[in-house]
Amino acid sequence: MKAQKVWFENGRVHLLTQDGREGSLPVRLFPLLYNATDAQRQNYTLSHFGIHWPDIDEDLSYEGFFDDDQPSKSENALERIFAEYPELNARQVARMAGLNSTLFQQYIDGHKKPSAQRLKQIESAIHRLGAELSALCL
Repeated sequence: MKAQKVWFENGRVHLLTQDGREGSLPVRLFPLLYNATDAQRQNYTLSHFGIHWPDIDEDLSYEGFFDDDQPSKSENALERIFAEYPELNARQVARMAGLNSTLFQQYIDGHKKPSAQRLKQIESAIHRLGAELSALCL
């Protein structure tokens, strides 16, 4: 497998191969990449096996982007929200919603799918947080 392009967008690291396949993974799964600067993320090398970021000594294999055990690439609203708003603390939102933080993280990562009732519970907690923040006067 040979990579053509690597980029970061919406909290994910994306890979495009020369044969036209595209895969992505949540950056938060890789703490070194997650905490890296843009300059460190852009300084990478490609090999026949994967991507290497020398400034942070991180490696990702190409196969990992296309592993069938990865969560579905289908739309995951929770993943999108937490990728677009990294200032949200998933543990605190889970606490506000009355959920176990590990289970909540599995919902975000797409490893488990919340029921419609559970999604409403999470949505209510996020809206409540927004209302509380909107009411603040500094």
